[in-house]
Amino acid sequence: MSYTIIIVLSAIILILAYRFYGNFVYRKFGLNDKNPSPAHKLRDGVDYEPSKPIVVLGHHFASIAGAGPIVGPIIAVTFGWIPAILWILVGGIFFGAVHDLGSMAASLRTEGKSIGVIIRNQIGLQGKQLFVIFSFSTLILVIGVFADIIAKTFITNPSVASASFLFILLAVAFGFVNRLVGNRKKAFLIISVIGVVLMYFSVYLGMLIPFALDYKAWIFLLLAYAFIASVTPVSLLLQPRDYLNSFLLYGMMIAAILGVFFANPSIKMSSEITLATENLGYIFPVLFVTIACGAISGFHSLVASGTTSKQLDKESDAKIVGFGGMLIESFLAILSVGAVVILEKGEYLSRLGEEGPVALFSTGLGGMIATLGISEEFAVSFVALTVSAFALTTLDTCTRLARFTVQEYFEDVKTPAGKTLSQNRFISTGLVVIFSALLLASGEFAVLWPIFGSANQLLAALALLTIAVWMIHKKKNALFVTIPMFFMFTVTLASLGLFAWKNFQDQVYVLSIMAALLFVLAISLMVLATKSIKSKVKEPAKAL
Repeated sequence: MSYTIIIVLSAIILILAYRFYGNFVYRKFGLNDKNPSPAHKLRDGVDYEPSKPIVVLGHHFASIAGAGPIVGPIIAVTFGWIPAILWILVGGIFFGAVHDLGSMAASLRTEGKSIGVIIRNQIGLQGKQLFVIFSFSTLILVIGVFADIIAKTFITNPSVASASFLFILLAVAFGFVNRLVGNRKKAFLIISVIGVVLMYFSVYLGMLIPFALDYKAWIFLLLAYAFIASVTPVSLLLQPRDYLNSFLLYGMMIAAILGVFFANPSIKMSSEITLATENLGYIFPVLFVTIACGAISGFHSLVASGTTSKQLDKESDAKIVGFGGMLIESFLAILSVGAVVILEKGEYLSRLGEEGPVALFSTGLGGMIATLGISEEFAVSFVALTVSAFALTTLDTCTRLARFTVQEYFEDVKTPAGKTLSQNRFISTGLVVIFSALLLASGEFAVLWPIFGSANQLLAALALLTIAVWMIHKKKNALFVTIPMFFMFTVTLASLGLFAWKNFQDQVYVLSIMAALLFVLAISLMVLATKSIKSKVKEPAKAL
């Protein structure tokens, strides 16, 4: 069987899902352009800044994608490529896209605030405090891990460091020029074309002028950059860099699709489904935790309600950015599966253990892109560079999101210190960077990272819970949200329970205790949500 058929069918399914189910979900959330977006109501030029939908989509997609829809699906193929593809399509359409658009919609109606503040409004202050502490801890862990990964990548491949530095300079220049041209569409199109051309030239230039430093120097520079990116107006660095970077991923995906059609690769991997493996465990719940980005990921709710909702020009833009952005990521996950199903199962497992998922993805897709007449070495390097570039996007986005969690937590602290931390972005960002530096210095991030998959899906379950409560309080039918919510809670609680027991048996008590605490957190918020619904069930409905 040719994988081209899978690609075509998946594309058709995702396009139809956007057209029909996307419209259904959009209407259910009650979004319309009669309501001014928070970007206009609270415009401050730093975080709240109305922008063109294509620019916001670039920021959002670059922030949520990263290496997630590549690494997770490739590892999950261990259970079989058929269940992996089925979960990507079903999860992306009925779980992830609903989760992302719902997080965005609830935030748009809550002054662009994050899920934590929405929890306070819908469930109560105690629920908000628990969630914010949890999400802050998760974000600090991600910052620490990605700073470590990027630093090591820059050391191994100095040309990636040079290209990344050039991307940042280009983004700043693009941001300044974009401010000058304003809303003139032709001018924006021209500078976009120039920006994309210069970005691809930066890839080539980076290979000619590699930039080498040691590990400590890179960590210092990366955290310094993360601080600057967090406090700088979003339209001057974060937004233009993500917008331009997204064209790297778009370019790679288009080249890969063309490569698939030219190469017309056959699926060599057997269609056998493995219910349990020695390394990963049982297909349920592990498959649904391993494939997060590409199907449903709790991290998306933090981006959708943290940075993206503050940049939407109008509410109708949420459909293409939230629902559409998720489906584009699902298609990237389908391409990731395609990079390995061209191998026999034994070769795939052997190379996965030796090379890792990113290398498998790069060589698999790079080989297909090479059929377009490009040298295979350059094609493989380009794919690897694209993946690496998005790790930096995750770093700076997470720093800004962590800053928001600090500010929103201290909004309820009625003291001078609380007021300062809730209003001063420099101090709150400094706190984020200090915590991240301490985690890196301790080395504990490597020990804690294995629990991230379960914690991330717990975020998704809690975000869906919040969206469901928000809709129920408005007397709206939330069945299309509650079904994914209950499934994700089942997956998460099962995963955390198994994870806690396994680590307890292995005498890794730190991870076992953390898994148990997350289990208790999930149950606690469910109880608080139930109480909130019961207390307001007799109240008159409020407009969405």
